[in-house]
Amino acid sequence: MAIAEPMPDPSPPPSGLKERLAKYWHPRAYLLGAAFVLALGLGGVLGAWQNLCAGDACPSIAQVRTFEHEQTSKILAADGRQITEFGFERRTPVSIAALPDYVPQAVIAVEDKRFYDHGGFDPWSIARAVYGVVTFQSGSMGGGSTITQQLARNMFDQIGFEREGLGLYVRKLKEVQVALDLERSYTKDQILEAYLNEIYMGRGYGLQNAARNYLGKNLTDVNTAEAALLAAILNRPGAYDPFRNPERAKARRDLVLRRMADEAYITVDEAAGWMEFPLPTEEPEGVVASVGPYFEEWVRQILDSKYGDEIYRGGYRVYTTLDIDMQRMAQTAMEQGWARTEEDARFQHAKYAEFDTVTSFPRETPYLQGAFVALDPLTGHVKALVGGRDFEQSKFDRARQALRQAGSTFKPFVYTAAIASGIPASHIVVDGPVVLPQLTGDDWRPSNFEPEFRGPITIREALNSSINMVAIKLGEEVGLETVAQTARRMGISTEIERFPSTTIGANEVLLLDMAEAYSAFPTLGTKVEPFPILRVEDSQGNVIWEPQPERTVVLDSLVSRVMVSMLEDVVRRGTGYNAVRVVAGLPYEVAAAGKTGTNNEGTDAWFAGFTPNLLATVWFGMDTPQPIFAGGMGTGGGLAAPVWGNFMRRVYYGVEADEPNGVEGVDPLLPIPSPWGPHPGLNAVLVDRLTGDLASRWCPVEDQYMEYYIPGTEPTELCDRSERRFRVPRLR
Repeated sequence: MAIAEPMPDPSPPPSGLKERLAKYWHPRAYLLGAAFVLALGLGGVLGAWQNLCAGDACPSIAQVRTFEHEQTSKILAADGRQITEFGFERRTPVSIAALPDYVPQAVIAVEDKRFYDHGGFDPWSIARAVYGVVTFQSGSMGGGSTITQQLARNMFDQIGFEREGLGLYVRKLKEVQVALDLERSYTKDQILEAYLNEIYMGRGYGLQNAARNYLGKNLTDVNTAEAALLAAILNRPGAYDPFRNPERAKARRDLVLRRMADEAYITVDEAAGWMEFPLPTEEPEGVVASVGPYFEEWVRQILDSKYGDEIYRGGYRVYTTLDIDMQRMAQTAMEQGWARTEEDARFQHAKYAEFDTVTSFPRETPYLQGAFVALDPLTGHVKALVGGRDFEQSKFDRARQALRQAGSTFKPFVYTAAIASGIPASHIVVDGPVVLPQLTGDDWRPSNFEPEFRGPITIREALNSSINMVAIKLGEEVGLETVAQTARRMGISTEIERFPSTTIGANEVLLLDMAEAYSAFPTLGTKVEPFPILRVEDSQGNVIWEPQPERTVVLDSLVSRVMVSMLEDVVRRGTGYNAVRVVAGLPYEVAAAGKTGTNNEGTDAWFAGFTPNLLATVWFGMDTPQPIFAGGMGTGGGLAAPVWGNFMRRVYYGVEADEPNGVEGVDPLLPIPSPWGPHPGLNAVLVDRLTGDLASRWCPVEDQYMEYYIPGTEPTELCDRSERRFRVPRLR
C-alpha cells in the first residue's frame, strides 16, 4: 500500500522576521519572554534599591536602633549671649504622653495627616506633591515627605541635603529606606516623639525649645492656637517667625487650625475662635534669636575643619566676635535698602516677596541681593555679617564667596600706589578722552559717569568725584604692575589682571577681601584678616583655641594718612556726601571716610568706608550680573552708601536713619571718635585746589585748602592763574 504524500502548503514561505517569528513562536513563548524581561527589570530595580544605601550612604539598622543625641556646642556672641548651637539639639526632650493632644495633632494635621496609616512613606502625598509641581501649585499642595522621612533626614547626615537634579531623587529614596527601618524599629508614638524633639525650629531644635524661645512657656502649657503656631513655624522657621513676619506667621497658623478642623481634631467653630488668638509680639526675656545665619555658618565651617565631628557632640563653648546689636542694625539697614531699591520705578526684576514662601535655591536667586560686613579694623573681629537676603532660600554667602566687579571701590588702590611712589594728592592729571588699543585689534574707549570732561584736575578732586579717566591715566603713570601688587599686598586675593580697565574696577573681588584691604587705611598702614572667633572652650571650660589677630604692615603710615584724608573728602563733599551725610543723616561729629563703587553697566553697587574704630563694606546687585535699574543707573552712592550711613548712624546714636536731628541725649553704642588729626610726619601746605600749586595772591582765596604732603613731594611753584594759557573750570 502506497504512503500518501503530504499535501503541498499553499501559503508562500515567510519572508520577514516578524512572519518567521509568528510561524515558529507559540503565544506562550511571548508570555515567557515578557515574564523574563519583567524579571530582569524587577531584578535591576531591586538591585539598585539594595545598592542605594551600600557602604556608608545610609545609616545601618543598628545605627537607627541605637541612635542617641550628642551634647551640643554652644555658639555665643561676644557678650556671652547664646546665638545658636551646633549638633543634635535635644537639650530638653519632652515625652509625647505629657503633651496636650492638640500639640501632636497640630503637627500631624499640617505635615502628615496619614501618619498613623502609612508604613513610612505615603504614595498619596508623593502623588499630590508631583501634581503640585506639574501644575505650578507646589506651594499649596504640600510636600511629599512623611514625618518619618523628615525625621530620617534630620537624624542622619549620610542621607545628604541635595535639593535639585538627580541628587534630589536619590536623597528621597534614601529617606524612604531609612524611614522604613525606623518604622520597623520603633512605634508610631516613638517616631512622632523623636520628631517633635528633633525638628529644627529656627530658635533651637525641638518644640520644647521653640515654645520657650517664641512663647516664653513650656510646651506642656501651650494652648491650641500656640500649638498651631509652632506647627506652622517648623515648616519654614525663617519665613514664619512671628516676630519677623507676623502676617505670614498668622496665615500659616490659621491654615494649621483649618487642617486640624478638617481632621476633626477640633471643630470648625473652635478653629475660628482660636484664629482670633493674638500672636506673640515681644520676644521672651533672655532669648536671642538666630540673628546671623551666614555668620553662624562661617563659624561652623571653621570649627568643622578644625575639630571635625567633635564640634557637634563635644559640648564646646565657642565665643565669637559677633555683636548682636550691630548685627541687627546691619540687617535692618540692608532690609531698608532692599525695600527702597525694589520700590524704585526703574527696578524691573522679580521681587523678593514673590519667592519668599516656599522656594529654595542652591545658589543664585532671581531677586535683588546684597551683602554686608562690619569689623574692627584693629583686631579684625567681625561684628556683623549679612551674606544674603534669606539663608533658608540660598546658603551661598555673598560676603565671603561672591566674586563681583569692584567698580570704583578699587580706585583707592591706584591712588595708594601713586602716593606711595611719591606723587602728591595735588598732582594734576587731565580729565580727557582715553583711547587704548586692545589685543583684539579694537580700541577701548572708556567713559566717565558724567559726560563732560573737566580738563586738568588734582587727583584729590578726581578721587572725590570718582573720575574714571584720571584713574586710568594715573594707573598707567604709576604702572599697572605696581597697582596690582599694591592691591594684592593690601588683601585682594582674587586674580588682578594687568589691564588698564583694572584701574577702574573691572576685576572681580570678594567683599571680605575689600574689608581686609580697607583696614589698612584707618590703622595707618596695618591690614588685618577678618575673623569671627574669639576663643573655644571644651566642655570643662578649658580654653583650647584662642586665635590671635593676623596683622600685617602693608603701607607706610604717611601714605595711609594721606589716603585717609582723600577718602574723607569723598564723604565730606564727594560722591558719598549726599548718601551718608544727607540721606542717612550721619552727623559730622562721626569722622568718616570711604569710597563709592559702580561698574559701567550698573550691575554692582558698592560702598566701603570706615570710622577710626569701625569699618564696613556694602554690596548690592543681582546674583546673575545684570543692571539693577533699567538704563544701568544703579550707583554705589545711591544704593549702597545710604545703607552704610544708616548702619553707622544706628551704631553711634541708636536712632532710626530717618530721624537726622534726634541724636541728643541718646547713649551711643560706641564712643564718638574725634576726627583724625594731622600726622606728625606730614607737612601741611596751603595750596590752590585747581592747579595744585602753592597758594598765592594771584589765585582766589576761596580755592585755597590745606594739603598733606610726604616730605619732599610738596609743590614748589606759586599759583598764578593770570598767566595760564587756558581757563581751568571752577570745581565744587
